[in-house]
Order: sequence, then C-alpha cells, then structure tokens
Amino acid sequence: MVAKYKYQMYKQLHAKVADIYADAAKAADEIGIPPEIRGKFGLTGAISGCPAPLRHDIMEYSEKGAKEVIPLAVLMDQIRELVKDVYGDEWEAAATSTCEAGLWCTFDTLFTPPNLGRGDNYRARYIAPYEKHLHHQGGYGRPFPPRYKDIIADRGSTAGELGFYGKRQNNTDVVFVPLEGAKYPVHGIKQWPAIFLSEVDPEASIEKLALHAEIHENFLTGFTSLGYPSPGYGYGVQDEEGTPLLCKYMADLAHSYNVPYVIDNAWGLPFVGIDPTKIDCDVIIYSMDKATGAATSGLIIGKEDVMVQIRRSMGMHGDRWGTPSSYGKAAYVTFDPGKEALLSQIQALKVLRDKPEVLTKPVDDMYDIIVEEFKNIPAKFRDGIKITKVYNSTAVEVNYEGTWKDGQMGIPIFPIEDMYSGTNLFQTGMTKFGVIPTIAYDGNIYISTGLGTTDDHGNLIPDRMRYAVRAQVKLIEIVCKHAGLL
Repeated sequence: MVAKYKYQMYKQLHAKVADIYADAAKAADEIGIPPEIRGKFGLTGAISGCPAPLRHDIMEYSEKGAKEVIPLAVLMDQIRELVKDVYGDEWEAAATSTCEAGLWCTFDTLFTPPNLGRGDNYRARYIAPYEKHLHHQGGYGRPFPPRYKDIIADRGSTAGELGFYGKRQNNTDVVFVPLEGAKYPVHGIKQWPAIFLSEVDPEASIEKLALHAEIHENFLTGFTSLGYPSPGYGYGVQDEEGTPLLCKYMADLAHSYNVPYVIDNAWGLPFVGIDPTKIDCDVIIYSMDKATGAATSGLIIGKEDVMVQIRRSMGMHGDRWGTPSSYGKAAYVTFDPGKEALLSQIQALKVLRDKPEVLTKPVDDMYDIIVEEFKNIPAKFRDGIKITKVYNSTAVEVNYEGTWKDGQMGIPIFPIEDMYSGTNLFQTGMTKFGVIPTIAYDGNIYISTGLGTTDDHGNLIPDRMRYAVRAQVKLIEIVCKHAGLL
C-alpha cells in the first residue's frame, strides 16, 4: 500500500516488522554471509556496548606494562608528553574512565556555579546547538526554552532521577539553539523530530548563536558542540585545512564572552582528526575505545589554564607536599582510568603520532567498498545519497536526507527515539543478517572499521566489510519495499 502521509508509512512499517525480519534472515543466506561469522562482526567498532577487539600492538604493549611496577602518575605524564609533542606545550591532557566521565567533570568544572559562599547560589547557562547526540553534550543542564524540557526523557533505559535527568548539574541550564539551514521534521515509528544537518549554514548559524548568547549573557558560562567534520553532523563546510567553520566561529564567540568552548569528539581521533589548535577550542574530549582503538577509557585535551582546573577535579594536579602530579583524592577521582587503559592509550597515541596510516588506510579501503555497494540502492534514491570519508572517526558517512527532497517520500527515517525504543529497523534488522549494527538514525549512517572487519594489525578484511555493507544496503531495500516505496 502506498501511504499518503508519513505517519501512515511508519505505521505500516510497524505492522510489518515480523515480515521485514523474516526477509532479512532469508537475505542473509542469499548474500552468502558465512554462518561462522554471524554475530561476530559488524559495521562499527565504535559502539560502547560492543567495542572493537584491541590491535596486536596495543595488546602487546599493555600486557608488557601490566607486569611491571609503574605509578599511574608516570603513565599519565607519558600521555601528557605525547599530546604536547603534537599540539604544543600550551596544551594539556587528563585521562578518564570513559568519554562521558570526561564530559561530566569538564562541564561541572567549567560550566556550573560554585557551591561555596554565603547567600543564594546563582544559575548558569551553557549554549548547545540543536544537533545530534544531545543527551551527551546537552544533557548536563535543564533545557531552555521549556519546549525542549523532555528532549532526552527516553534516552536511557531508566527515566527520571536514575536516568539521564540524574546527571543534570547544580543550578545549570542548557540553551538549545536550532541551526540555520538545519531541518527538524518529524519521522519514525516512535515519532520524534529527526535532525537534518547536511545544509547547515555556518555564517547564519553563528549569528543566531550570538543572538542567544546576548539574550543569556548574564547567565552564560560556556558553549559546547560535537566536532564530527561531516555533512550529516552539520560540519561539512570547512576551511582549506579541513577545519569546520562553525567550530571555529563558536570558539571565537565563546572567547568574546570569556567563557570556554568544549567539543565532544567522542567518536574521533586525537592528532589525526579535527585539530583543536586550529579551531582554538578550550577543551576537546575523546572516547579512546571508539575510533582510537584503546581500551575503554576517555581522554580530555585542552589549553593548560583550563586543564589545571580539570586536572585538580580529577586529583591529578599534585599532592599537598609539592609533587608535580599525582593520583590523589578529589571531586572526580571516581572517574580514574585503570592502569591497563592508560597503557593502551599510550600505545594508541604513539601510533597516531608516528604511523597514522595504520588507521587511515583501512578507511580508504572501506570507502571504496561502500561506494561500490551503495550503487545497488534502488535507482529512485541514489541521487539523494551523499557518501563522505571521515578520517576523524575512521568512518564513512552515508547521508540520505536528500532522498526526501521536493516533497517525495524517501528512504524511511528513524529518529533517535526509535533507536532507544528498539524500533529503528535499520539497526534491529541487521541482527537478522548476523551483523552487529552501527549508528544509523536521522537519515545518517556512520560505518567504521574494527568490529571483526580488520585483522590483528588493523588491516581491513575486505570480504567481511563487504558482507556487512551489502547487508545494510539489502536491509534498506527490504524496508523500502514494505514501506510501499518500491
């Protein structure tokens, strides 16, 4: 049946979930995915719940160090030295247990008002563009304006105080600002605004952000955003060095108010990805187990004057009797990474500094496979698909917002609420192929290396990558068929 309205199409898809899954399971055999690898490989090694296996060199370095007596402060100093080797002596680092831990202690250190002092506490507000993954970089304050107060209510497995609401910080608000050129149409089985960012205008957007900064000037304590340099994330407009213009503009705006600009680059690479020194941001935060390939941990990199405060919050700034660095007790000592995580970060950073091709070459090889396989997408949708190589995330972005142009119904869009409610068919359907899915919502699919698609040394295994991509393409076709689009 051909639907007249969007909601009818998604209602039809919901009614046909069982048929979609059955077709996907059958297609897995038609594609020829070997039974012995099903459930053991996937489209990304950058999902926290299923991280990629560690490379041989990282395992070897970590195992060797694990058997030695090494103070954690010594390992942290090695990480600091590696960061300074690449970004300069005015940049500093602090490792954390996870990227979210890095966000938490950074926002609490830089954005929230002080607890001590007589009289009533004041309120603080930081500004975040209305963009993807808001439950991370935009989740630490009460949303303003109130129209967004429930924007992340269902993003966790538990609602309320024990869910995402529980991480909102002391007397802190977050101002969400829609970007110019972005679109926020409602889509999905579980209807929610999808975030279309491929046509974001950085010049017009920074004017809008500046207007809201002026409105909230008396409360303003910082700015934050993602830092993924690709069209689907809103950062496709870049300078000649590949630095997203909107990020550079936000840094300038923040500094005009003497407040920090913090970038959440969880799915990003230090040294190879976007360069914080060219953006002039104050802090950039990484999930080191995603693109970088270290053990589960996070890394905060920032300007020295700002990082002094962050390192103090982690208990790293020095013991009372005068040592220059330590692992002492402080507000966020609970976010300390383990010894093995620090060792894996050191080796991963050495490779990124000295042999970045270990991570970039597999992306080149994967890109060729993805371009070739997506030629099999039904002809009516091909012109609306944009495929972009993103070294920052060791990924290739497949953006299909354009299939909905000119009033036509395009490839179904599953918003993030579908992802968290288990109704994103472009993710749940992949399990029927025996392929672990990737982040695929809001008309944007990020495919990256590592999850059973690379060998012990990080080289791409082409056949496995092709199976995974071919399954995603076939699933898109199956879903479009049941949506009445083919």
